[in-house]
Amino acid sequence: MVGLVLVAHSAGLAVETAALARSVAGEDTPIAAAGGAAAGGLGTSVDVIEKALRTVEQGDGVVVIADLGSSVLSARLLEEPGRVVLADAPFVEGAIAAAVAAGGGAALADVLAAAEEARGFRKL
Repeated sequence: MVGLVLVAHSAGLAVETAALARSVAGEDTPIAAAGGAAAGGLGTSVDVIEKALRTVEQGDGVVVIADLGSSVLSARLLEEPGRVVLADAPFVEGAIAAAVAAGGGAALADVLAAAEEARGFRKL
């Protein structure tokens, strides 16, 4: 199954978004939160992201969804084409769409596409 890593500047935001996505997609969906700086507080950390990648990797690849700015830059350092890919997606909507696709057994490219299609979700 494809794993998901949610990278946010706030650990709380990452944890709660992961919990929301898991509640929609199913508890077995491999989702890890990688929020906050390594020493705590706001920020991002390549080490925190890397640890999260290891926890969700099951051999089918990992989609990383980042909130903004430096979280994107940090995540890009760990990209590996065909194995670890960064989605250009809104954080919450992308996480849920990707989680549903991953939980349904979709391939890496399809999970990535689901996350990125969330950019077009209309709310009104």
